[in-house]
Amino acid sequence: MERLAVEAEAQGIPLEAYAERLLREAIAKHPEPHGQLSVEELHVMLNEIAEGSDKLPNVPTVAFTRESFYEDRR
Repeated sequence: MERLAVEAEAQGIPLEAYAERLLREAIAKHPEPHGQLSVEELHVMLNEIAEGSDKLPNVPTVAFTRESFYEDRR
């Protein structure tokens, strides 16, 4: 929130107006879904999902067993 306030002040506009502009720009970049993705849209979406994933811990696949999720319900 502080970053938004600093940017708004730097541009000489009220915080609300700056936030509204950012929201409108974000909406314009992501058009209304039409039920199908192009290959390019799929790649963009997957890259956005993967962003920062290199910082996630490396968890072995054996940790994802049914038993591991429900171990306290035996």
